[in-house]
Amino acid sequence: MSIPAVSSDADAPQASKARQTLLRRLADVVCLPASRINAFERAVTGDLLVDLLRLASVEERRRVAMRLAPLAELPNSLVRLLLRDEPTVAGPLIEQCASLTDVDLIGCARDAGIEHRLLIAERRGLSEVVTETLLSFGEDSVIEAVLKNASARLAQVAIEGVVALSRQSRGLCAPLLKRPELRPSGAYVMFWWCGPDERRTVLQRFAVSREVLQDSVEDLFAMAAAEGWSDPVTRKALQFIERRQRNRAAIDKSPYNGLEDAVAAASRGVTREIVGEIGYLSGIKPLTAAKIMGDAGGEALAILCKATGLSRLDLQTLWRAMRRPELTADGEVHPDWERVQITYEMLAVDRAQTVLRYWNWSLSSALTPALLRAIREGDEELIDEYSAPERAAMLALADNFGR
Repeated sequence: MSIPAVSSDADAPQASKARQTLLRRLADVVCLPASRINAFERAVTGDLLVDLLRLASVEERRRVAMRLAPLAELPNSLVRLLLRDEPTVAGPLIEQCASLTDVDLIGCARDAGIEHRLLIAERRGLSEVVTETLLSFGEDSVIEAVLKNASARLAQVAIEGVVALSRQSRGLCAPLLKRPELRPSGAYVMFWWCGPDERRTVLQRFAVSREVLQDSVEDLFAMAAAEGWSDPVTRKALQFIERRQRNRAAIDKSPYNGLEDAVAAASRGVTREIVGEIGYLSGIKPLTAAKIMGDAGGEALAILCKATGLSRLDLQTLWRAMRRPELTADGEVHPDWERVQITYEMLAVDRAQTVLRYWNWSLSSALTPALLRAIREGDEELIDEYSAPERAAMLALADNFGR
C-alpha cells in the first residue's frame, strides 16, 4: 500500500487516531530490551518519535514520558526534547528515570525554567556538579530544595556560596545548618545574621572543644617562646589553641586593674575606649569586641563573658551598660535577656572560647590591607579563595563599612 504525500482535511481525524497509535507503538519499540533491539535501531526509532512528539498534545507527551521513565537506556534526542518540555511532561523523567546523566540534568537546568530546577533539586542522589549548577542561579526556592534534599551532595565551594547568600536570604539559614557539609567556619560567620533558633543550633552543633588540639601541640608553646614568638603564623595558630583566654600582659598597660574592673567602668557609660580595653583584656582585638558589643541578639555578649570567665553578674552589668531591656512592660523577663542567660549557662568555657577565638581570628587576623579594601569596595576578587578567615571577615564586617 502506497502512502499519499499530502492528506486531505477529511482525513485529519483518522490521521490523529493513527498518530496516537503510532506514538504508542514507537514508544513500545524504544522500550524493547537490548535482546530485541540494538542501540542504532533504538536511536532511529527515537528520532521518529521526536518528530511525532513535537506535534503531539501535552497529555500525549506526558504519557510517553511516563512510559519511558523506567528505562535504563533512552535515545539522547528523546531525552533532550522531553526534559525541556512542560514540567508535567519532564517531571516523570526527572523524578523516576535513573538513566539520566549529570549532563542531561545540567542541560535541563540551564535550558529550562525554575519549575524544572525545582524538580531536579528534589531528585535523589544529585552529584556535586549538578547541585552547583542549581545553586548558581541564586533562586532561593531551588537552593532551599537542594539543601533539604538529604541525598544530594554539595561541594564545599557551593556550601560557602550559600553561606554568603544566607546573609540576604535568612530563610536559607535553618536548612543550611542541617547540611553535613557545613563546617564550623561557615557556621560561626552565619551566627551574626542567624535568628535565635539558628544561633542555638550553631552553638550546640559547632561550638567544639579544642582539647585534642591542645594535647597535640602542648610542647610547642615552650618551643615557640624559646624562638621569641618570631613566626607570626605559628603565634596566631597557638593563640587560637591555647587554654588561657585573658591577656595578662594587657593588664600592665591598662588603666583598669582587670577585666572585671573594666566591666564595672562600662556601667558608668560605654565608650569606644572602654570597649577597646575590654577587648584587650579579653585577649581579642577591639574590632572583635565592638562587633560583639553591638550584636543585636545579645548571645555574642554571653559567649564573651563565658569564654573569659566573667560571672553572671558581670554579664548583667554589661547588658545594662548597653541599655538592653531586662523586663517587658508586663514585668516579665524580657525574651532577649532570658535567651542571653540561657546561652551563658548552656556553653562550656572551652567551647565558648573556640567560638570567640574564631571570631577574633577571622575578624582581625585576616584584615590585610587588600581585605580592608575589598570590604569597603565590595570586591570579592581580592579575597583569597582558600582563606577561611578572609571570607568570614568579608561577610561579617561588610555592614560595618557601609555596604
